[in-house]
Amino acid sequence: MAMQKITPFLWFNDNAEEAVNFYVNTFKDGKITSVSRYGEGMPMPAGTAMTVGFELFGQKYTALNGGPMFKFTEAVSFVVHCKDQAEVDHYWNTLTTDGGQEQMCSWLKDKYGLSWQIVPDAMVAMMSDKDGAKAQRVAMAMMKMKKIIIADLEAAYNG
Repeated sequence: MAMQKITPFLWFNDNAEEAVNFYVNTFKDGKITSVSRYGEGMPMPAGTAMTVGFELFGQKYTALNGGPMFKFTEAVSFVVHCKDQAEVDHYWNTLTTDGGQEQMCSWLKDKYGLSWQIVPDAMVAMMSDKDGAKAQRVAMAMMKMKKIIIADLEAAYNG
């Protein structure tokens, strides 16, 4: 099996293993693929996860417990493409639990500060419509939402 050419590498303070467990339980088919641990005399207590490799829908990631020097920002986010409102609701509700923050236009931050966009496929299709007026109405409706409600976008699309 060929190694993935580019792997997102996520820097956590000291809760990478907890975050990875949250992610692999949130996303279908998520799995932890490797864990390396700090040893004696290293920057974190011995036994603390140093890196945790994991996969979500076949995409590989690595999480690092690197200390408090760096934080996540909205400059990097992960888009989750959703087939229907049930998927939107599941990911939105799960990722905003226990301290996650809802933001505008399908964006949210999870309790670890990582930014996500929960995007229904229907929204992408409607916003890409060749009828510019329809696409504009959908964009305007989306701009007023936090979590995307597909039925409201469809109403805007249909005028």
